[in-house]
Amino acid sequence: MRNHFAIVLLAALAVAAPADAKSFHDIFGAEPPAGPQGVVLQQLNFQQGAIRLSTANATLNIPDQFYYLNPDDSRRVLVQLWGNPESAAGTTLGMIFPAQYPPTDQRSWGALIDYEDSGHVSDDDAASTDYNALLKQIQDAINEENPEREQQGYDPVTLVGWAEPPRYDKATHALHWARDLIFGKDPNGGHTLNYSVRVLGREGVTELEFIAGLNQLQQINAAIPNVINTVQYDSGKRYADFVNGDKIAAYSMAGMIAAGAGVKIAAKLGFLAIVLGFFKSFGVALLALKKGLVVILVGVVAAGRKILGLFRRKGNTGA
Repeated sequence: MRNHFAIVLLAALAVAAPADAKSFHDIFGAEPPAGPQGVVLQQLNFQQGAIRLSTANATLNIPDQFYYLNPDDSRRVLVQLWGNPESAAGTTLGMIFPAQYPPTDQRSWGALIDYEDSGHVSDDDAASTDYNALLKQIQDAINEENPEREQQGYDPVTLVGWAEPPRYDKATHALHWARDLIFGKDPNGGHTLNYSVRVLGREGVTELEFIAGLNQLQQINAAIPNVINTVQYDSGKRYADFVNGDKIAAYSMAGMIAAGAGVKIAAKLGFLAIVLGFFKSFGVALLALKKGLVVILVGVVAAGRKILGLFRRKGNTGA
């Protein structure tokens, strides 16, 4: 009986504290600073090596140059350290950071991980899409959404332009692009970089959203190939494993870019399939569909990451 109890206890401890989890001191060689931020940093479990993403049928292979934080720790960073609303973390699968810096260091960045099981996304329009025209459409849609953001107590957002125009790498089946954003009403305010990566699989898309200052663009560009390579789909679940009869996503490259700015923005641009898929997954009733306009029952709160789609980092004002 004692042996049975000991085995159960050890199993419980293994679940509570992953074997590959490291402390702040293990990663950075020092204790976290005193104060509220230090308390949060002390709670984080920094992980490297193989991280299983069952939802995505994939594994993240995190090398020594990065570390991974699980969903709970990622929420602590996003909300308590970086000043995003509680709903911003959504259904995140975790975050990736550069191993040189803790999340509170202004030289750090974070890549939020998610997965969309929308089906196989065609890459046929990757070379033919007019990304400048798409940019203008997204800018106009964001400007229309700003009054609602302010009513909910959040700063308005200005999409200045592409920090990096959309590019698709056929070898890795990865699409990436970057937005130059300003949060607040000061046109000379600090710039925020939102860098998006989509790694295509057979049945869906692994999404990575980089949150950083615009002055970190070169650093992010250098990290992108290695971050993309951390995502390894299971055998039979890779993009090239597609066979006729597989579920096909109802949108393509342009739709993914519009959705990267938020589901409500995608709705304004006519990517109705993205909106329907999102609200269906959350059991939200749609009141009416007319000319691409989605009218949602009044009780729905539209402040989540998938709704508003754009992140900020408190104190990051790289111009």
